[in-house]
Amino acid sequence: MIEIKNLSKTFRTADGTVEALKDVSLSIPDGDIFGIIGMSGAGKSTLVRCINMLERPSSGTVEIDGCDLGTLSEAELRNIRRNITMIFQSFNLLMQRNCLKNVCFPLELTGMSKADAKKRALELLETVGLKDKAKAYPAQLSGGQQQRVAIARALATNPRVLLCDEATSALDPTTTNSILELIRSINEKLGITVIIITHQMSVVESICRHVAILENGQVAEQGEVAEVFTHPKSGAARHLVFPEGGDSVLTEKSFPGRFIRVVFNGAEATGKPLIAKMAVEKGIEASILYASTRSINGKAYGTMLLGIAGDDIKIRQAVDYMTETPDVMAEEVSANV
Repeated sequence: MIEIKNLSKTFRTADGTVEALKDVSLSIPDGDIFGIIGMSGAGKSTLVRCINMLERPSSGTVEIDGCDLGTLSEAELRNIRRNITMIFQSFNLLMQRNCLKNVCFPLELTGMSKADAKKRALELLETVGLKDKAKAYPAQLSGGQQQRVAIARALATNPRVLLCDEATSALDPTTTNSILELIRSINEKLGITVIIITHQMSVVESICRHVAILENGQVAEQGEVAEVFTHPKSGAARHLVFPEGGDSVLTEKSFPGRFIRVVFNGAEATGKPLIAKMAVEKGIEASILYASTRSINGKAYGTMLLGIAGDDIKIRQAVDYMTETPDVMAEEVSANV
């Protein structure tokens, strides 16, 4: 269990004092995939650097299994960081080393023999699907392949926590999905706790179980992903859920009926739209008040806000109909969120 309690971080600059984090408290269960999301400048990267104590908090604590990391010496922290590894947006590979030697590097620092380090590194490259690229250099790889090597390197010391700081931001959507599936597979097979720092709601929706939304260095909202994204209570959450202004539909109450939010998370795209099928098969007509969806490899991703005029029974029928489709989530949302 990772416990972040009343964490604050202040920086002194030439222009004055900057409060990057303000009284942040989070609990992250062992084996969870936990998302920390917010717009640029929200404090996400500062928070992740405080979790592994690359930045010392101004106040508050970070505890892992009851151990307060702030009380440890630098030598003790170096040992702890073998269990808390990190991958970055820019991959941070050593360009003068091939893939095999990049993965061997952290093992060499622990004093492991070259033979054992090579064996372990090859196993990890196979885990991320790149054993055939062992002798290739980073410059010869695509961005997705470089990130896979970075993941293999991060796993070298058998960590218990993997921190992902905007790890897919530099990748195209298809490659992003493959990296997220790899992270999900590693989480399931190895039981590693994963903390994902991102500004992309789609990343959180596709992989995370819990989420915290940061705004101006504070936690604006947190909870299970489905709950936070179907019932956004804070302005920060609504802005992320409806990134193109769809939240104004709710706040302005411009529709006289009731609202259903639909999330497409990899649903198979079909020739006939789901909303049209519902009207034909169930006689339930819905107005599309907002939509931000996209198709990737024949699968639908994104968000839609529907307006439906009707009673509780009709709303329930609409929600049930849509959620019968795999990878589609639907729930009523209120106009006074």
